[in-house]
Amino acid sequence: MTDDISAWQQPDWVEWTRLMLDSFARLLGQELLPRKGAPADSDALFHADFVAVAHGTQDDPLLNYGNQTALSLWQMSLEQLIGTPSRQTAEPVHREERARLLQRTQQDGYIDDYSGIRISSTGRRFRIHRAVVWNVFDDDQVRVGQAATFSEWEFLEDSPQSADNK
Repeated sequence: MTDDISAWQQPDWVEWTRLMLDSFARLLGQELLPRKGAPADSDALFHADFVAVAHGTQDDPLLNYGNQTALSLWQMSLEQLIGTPSRQTAEPVHREERARLLQRTQQDGYIDDYSGIRISSTGRRFRIHRAVVWNVFDDDQVRVGQAATFSEWEFLEDSPQSADNK
C-alpha cells in the first residue's frame, strides 16, 4: 500500500474491488454502485458515501479493504485498518454474535438484514443498521473473503464524541 490517497488505484486494490462488486452483483442480483469498469469502479467505491469493508478467509480474518467512509467511521488510517483482525471492529461482548453472522453469511452467500454494535479505534460505539454482508469469490468461484456495506449508523450516547449520522 502506498498511501491513503492512491491506495485504491493500485492494481491489487482495483482487482479486489472488482471481485467484491462482481460477487455482490451475482449474489444479490443488483449492483452495489453504477459500474464504469476498472479503475473507475475502485475510485467510486473508495469515495462512496456508504461504508464498504472486507476481510480475507484466515482463521482470524484480517481486514483487507476499507473505503474512506469506513476509515472515518472507525477512526483509522488505511495503514491501521489493513491487517487488523476484523473481530476488533466489535466489542468483545458482541464478538460471538458477529461470529454467528459471518458463519450464516458463509453458508447462505449473503445476508441483508444485519444490525449490531461496533466500536471505533478510539472506543466510540455505534450501531449499524441494515448491513449487507456477502461472500467474495474469485473468478474460479473460490471464496476469498467476505465484505460488508451499510449506509445507516448512529453513535451511541455513552460513547466519546457521540453524534448522529444518517
